[in-house]
Amino acid sequence: MNNRLAPPTAILLGLLVLGHAGELYQAPPRGTHTRWISPENPDGAKGAGGRTNHGAKGMAFIVIKPGDTAVLADIHGAGIIHRMWLSGTIPRNAEQRRLVRLEMYWDGAKTPAVAAPIGDFFGVGLGLLVPFESALFSSPEGRSYNVTIPMPYRTGARIVLVNESKAHALVWYDINYTEVAEHEDDVLYFHSAWHRELKTTLGKDFEILPKVAGKGRYLGANIGVIGSPDYRGTWFGEGEVKVYLDGDTTLPTLVGTGTEDYIGSGWGQGEYDGRLHGSLVSDSARDLYAFYRFHLDDPVYFHQDCRVTIQQIGNTGTGRVREMLAQGVELKPVWVLDTHGEDVLNLQGQSPSIHLLLDRTDLPPFDDPAHPSGGCNFYRRDDVSATAYFYLDRPENGLPPLAPAEVRLKNLHERVWDKP
Repeated sequence: MNNRLAPPTAILLGLLVLGHAGELYQAPPRGTHTRWISPENPDGAKGAGGRTNHGAKGMAFIVIKPGDTAVLADIHGAGIIHRMWLSGTIPRNAEQRRLVRLEMYWDGAKTPAVAAPIGDFFGVGLGLLVPFESALFSSPEGRSYNVTIPMPYRTGARIVLVNESKAHALVWYDINYTEVAEHEDDVLYFHSAWHRELKTTLGKDFEILPKVAGKGRYLGANIGVIGSPDYRGTWFGEGEVKVYLDGDTTLPTLVGTGTEDYIGSGWGQGEYDGRLHGSLVSDSARDLYAFYRFHLDDPVYFHQDCRVTIQQIGNTGTGRVREMLAQGVELKPVWVLDTHGEDVLNLQGQSPSIHLLLDRTDLPPFDDPAHPSGGCNFYRRDDVSATAYFYLDRPENGLPPLAPAEVRLKNLHERVWDKP
């Protein structure tokens, strides 16, 4: 750790690396004070907790009526939010996980730095509730939400829940933060954005994080996929993650080797949760997948701009691909590994195909039975959503507003929340 950093900055970096504010034995820096906000002390004021019922438990939760907005925190001055915990009807109510909107504002900004459906924000794609624990998020026993990402601000923080569901939301919550004297100029603001495409465009990468301008750090994302029934029985996850940094246009600086590879697994993915990567839902029967990856040990920095995408590519045998093409299914073959594991063919819709290794041009068209057979990667169209997490050197990110309720909710009853 750089000794030149002022204490608040050192604390922030320590949180990212160690998960706590500096060494356990260190005294707090001058001007640093611990505060908790909860229904029992909604302002986090000193010496003002538990006053509702003469010191007995009397205000453990709040109720947010349909259409109403609740301000969970309205903090003035400089500080760092270290942890948020939330429970109640929201985690247990499927619609509310997608229709209660979480917003966070820093330093009096007009637009939120964080705008996401509350269920997706807290670490599980598709707004599902799954018991898990990672370095940044957890849901012990699948009953609550926890986040421990440090969120600094210079003049104030405002955290809001908007209930767009048709039911009352009962919310238990804690927001744990420290007041600090000031922050150094290099301290960044936390941001999060949610994005969904009900049907991705054939041959076009899905944007996990649309392009943001400024200096910062990409922390990672959780991603949800609802596979199209058109491709039932095939594998969805051959797409590679690409990170475009500091002026990259056509080609990225960072690129992976496949979806399950990016989240630390390989040759398909089952269900697991880990500190930095996990696959919390892997339901091949219904083609439902929810997974995450965080870049804490392998930081992704940017100085000018950043954009993160994932290819929409699946895999199955060439015979199955030919069947789908004959049925009019929207797809585009792009790559074949033949049955002997020797020939890698780059198809890209060209006829004849171009052989990557031997530069052959004598191959028959893909739909010809004489064309080499084997595992075939193909562009496909699925329902994909993602919650991206990042730091930026400004309190506003310029991204589009959160999608309306009907987009967040569409098709989820039929594919996600109902039992198979």
